[in-house]
Amino acid sequence: MAEQSKIEWTEATWNPLTGCDKVSPGCKHCYAERMAKRLEAMGQPNYANGFRLTMHPHMLEKPLQWKKPQMIFVNSMSDLFHKDVPPDFIQQVFNTMRLASWHTFQVLTKRSARLLELDGEIEWPSNVWMGVSVENAKYTFRIEHLRKTRAHTKFLSLEPLLGPLPNLGLQDIDWVIVGGESGPGARPMLKEWVVDIRDQCLKANVPFFFKQWGGFNKKQAGRMLQDRTWEQMPRSAEWVGSLVS
Repeated sequence: MAEQSKIEWTEATWNPLTGCDKVSPGCKHCYAERMAKRLEAMGQPNYANGFRLTMHPHMLEKPLQWKKPQMIFVNSMSDLFHKDVPPDFIQQVFNTMRLASWHTFQVLTKRSARLLELDGEIEWPSNVWMGVSVENAKYTFRIEHLRKTRAHTKFLSLEPLLGPLPNLGLQDIDWVIVGGESGPGARPMLKEWVVDIRDQCLKANVPFFFKQWGGFNKKQAGRMLQDRTWEQMPRSAEWVGSLVS
């Protein structure tokens, strides 16, 4: 069985590596770091190193064992393009995704420069969606890096959204996710930031997914934007009825 996920825009997670380092303000209250420390305390073998970057070769072929087609978020507990992940290991991850062609894989990184650097060495399968995280206007350069890659489906995760993003430039972008920060110390997200991004997506005809308002109690804050939910998906996601029903 795949590890089922409560993340609204995916179905399962797969972590062939765990652990990471903070690289920008969006990392300040990293949920993966909190969870890794909890799993370490529980004695979970894959988290014996806590949140230190650790590769797990025994996890590489797991998706091949999951026969039901599903949307899989890759490395929810790390970043595949971390500078200390060997290119050979990255290639092994892509090889599994290529072989597991019945799944759709979502890869998300803040290390967009390394993504672009390795792009020419990657044989991009059509079932891999590649995304970058952008938390404020200072980090929109990650979008430019993503745009230059040869990934078939490109998406943005604007979470935690920490400031306005008035001029995203959505050409060649296939999907946009927006979400506020949640948990202890969550920083606020203003409604006008979200509405502006939604409107940019509508104007550019780019699918828009609003994940959450966030805050200390994200369930109470909910995920309604102007009296409705926004759960649009890339047009390549023909099966998404189960995800958004």
